[in-house]
Amino acid sequence: MKKILALLMAGVFAIGLMPGTASADSAVTRIKDISKVQGVRANQLMGYGLVVGLDGTGDGNKSTETIQSIVNMLKSFGVSINQSTLKAKNVAAVVVTATLPPFVREGDNIDVTVSSIGDAKSIQGGTLLQTPLRAGNGNVYAVAQGAVSTGGFMAGRGSNTATKNFPTVGTTPNGAIVERSVEADIGTDGNISLSLSQPDFTTATRVAQAINSQFGSVAKAANPGRIDISVPAYYRNNVVAFIANIEELAVMPDNSAKIVVNERTGTIVMGGDVSVDEVAITQGGLSIKVQKNKNANQPDPFSYGTTIVTRNTDVQVKEDKASTIVLPATANVSDIVGALNAVGATPRDTISILQAIKASGALHAELQIM
Repeated sequence: MKKILALLMAGVFAIGLMPGTASADSAVTRIKDISKVQGVRANQLMGYGLVVGLDGTGDGNKSTETIQSIVNMLKSFGVSINQSTLKAKNVAAVVVTATLPPFVREGDNIDVTVSSIGDAKSIQGGTLLQTPLRAGNGNVYAVAQGAVSTGGFMAGRGSNTATKNFPTVGTTPNGAIVERSVEADIGTDGNISLSLSQPDFTTATRVAQAINSQFGSVAKAANPGRIDISVPAYYRNNVVAFIANIEELAVMPDNSAKIVVNERTGTIVMGGDVSVDEVAITQGGLSIKVQKNKNANQPDPFSYGTTIVTRNTDVQVKEDKASTIVLPATANVSDIVGALNAVGATPRDTISILQAIKASGALHAELQIM
């Protein structure tokens, strides 16, 4: 039972061999790190294509979509071929995905991910043929083509093969050329909005107050997750500089009292605002051990007896001494962790105790079980 519970508390880090407990008060941070400007967003792109040049590790003849795609591609080049005689082991049908960042322009390059959708064994060393990438609205925003890098491999033939990582998924760095940009009109109407990463009434109010203290009465917290801002007249022609100045403003975000528990690893993370009412905690353990032993009883020498094997059962019961602690009504996270450590509670013991305190109504914090 005597194990060390690793603590992260009040900026002091204690690293142990097992998962531990962490707590920290809210720190002053930049508005840039807790929010983003509405309208500045990325877009997902997807396309269907072919990877060629594989060393017999492509789709088999049962992948009809690959066969049909090869036939259609060759037709576009004026080549007619009998579909029944086509072998596709050097070609793989793939789905190509990419993310179109905000503010990219025509001619910029972006990375793409290439994933096999057939029964190809590996797309290592292949080349992605020209593949249009479409957004959710059906428009083409980029075109991808280039060598595929998997970061893995598959060696051998038949049952004697060795595989590392996932050779059926690869990337083509800078493999797509942007053909259409997505313009984000920020502040053209004289207004911008900030979205908080963690919506909170207090944090939204503090962000608005920080902006108003610097630029006058231009910001208003519309709801816990959004702050509406009017661009001052002297910044109308330089909205980028205005947003940059806002992002550098310091603010102290507020967080609700919460305890996050990961039962699989025994990790416990507590916020600094966690408090409890006066409560008594008793912690102890009962250990029962049952052993079965075989003993051989030998007869006396020169007797007519036979060897007899007997089974003996040994039951041992050990009950650890229970420890009782009392937390006052002014207890905070430091008191909780310190008291639980004093009675030798392990991380899993602490999880059970916290759940019991929450069930009793004495714990004033949200208990989130992962």
